[in-house]
Amino acid sequence: MSMEFIEALGEIERDKGIAKDVLIEAIEAALISSYKRNFNTAQNVRVDINRNTGLIKVYARKTVVDEVLDPRLEIAIDAARSINPHYQIEDIAEIEVTPRDFGRIAAQTAKQVVTQRIREAERGLIYHAYVDKEQDIVTGIIQRIDMRNLYVDLGKVEAALPLTELMPTDKFKQGDRVKSYITKVENTSKGPQIILSRTHPGLLKRLFELEVPEIFDGTVEIRSVAREAGFRSKIAVHSRTEEVDPIGSCVGQKGVRVQTIVNELKGEKIDIVRWSDAVEEYVANALSPSKVLEVIVFEAEKMARVIVPDYQLSLAIGIKGQNARLAAKLTGWKIDIKSETQAEQEYGRPRTEGIAMHQDSVTID
Repeated sequence: MSMEFIEALGEIERDKGIAKDVLIEAIEAALISSYKRNFNTAQNVRVDINRNTGLIKVYARKTVVDEVLDPRLEIAIDAARSINPHYQIEDIAEIEVTPRDFGRIAAQTAKQVVTQRIREAERGLIYHAYVDKEQDIVTGIIQRIDMRNLYVDLGKVEAALPLTELMPTDKFKQGDRVKSYITKVENTSKGPQIILSRTHPGLLKRLFELEVPEIFDGTVEIRSVAREAGFRSKIAVHSRTEEVDPIGSCVGQKGVRVQTIVNELKGEKIDIVRWSDAVEEYVANALSPSKVLEVIVFEAEKMARVIVPDYQLSLAIGIKGQNARLAAKLTGWKIDIKSETQAEQEYGRPRTEGIAMHQDSVTID
């Protein structure tokens, strides 16, 4: 060890943020193991590195006793007092045992410790940088693909995008840029593990926050999102002020804002509906693009019975029940959809033709 080594540790402290004392303490601990391994000894030792000169000394630590039974661990009181006259029985005496060629072993050990600590520190910095981005959007380049994942280069770290988290319409190859949502960041023994998704509802929410200034600044709120990735999504929005139209803000002039999101999601249809604290109105809006005649709320069951015109029944339910299913996810209410004729036959309700509920929503294909 030398003064140059101590100065190098100072540079690492400035560049990597690893305290010099922490590195020196780690090297000292590693040198104890190296000493015992290389010199085949079981005695207790302490390694001291001078913080100014880099000089290394090894000290055997022995208990001061009247009668020595194990010379590796004990020293007689007379011998101890020849080193330091103040030693008493049961004190720990330190005797320098630095080997002549210990410098070579020390340099190799120090290099390994410093390299490992730098690697751990860099992993820690990356982890802390990305754990703060959990539930956010990142853009990266696909580096490789295997049977389970796409591996995306995010710059300083590689993230995994499972094939199960791709939309049915996604077709990516090596070298393509991909925008994804971070679902999980874990600190593992192999470094930070970042899991991405293209199907998570959070991706849609973040895309709207990026494209719509009124959402970014909090004027318009996203109250709920329901998504069947690659096919159709519903998003409920609310304005904090009457002067701002939440749906118009999301759509943008000539639909440019929402169309950017649709393009990013490879043509996924998006229904933008106005959120309401009135359950009847909210459920009616959520069933867009279907027209709704009446909503009957059953609070105890948290269920809403919806009556639609006969010709709108299939539209309200959607292909394979998709529209009704998304509306239920969006509102958090069970939804039972009946046509006018069905309602009249099953419940004896009069036909409600011509009495249409106010609905506020827009569908973007």
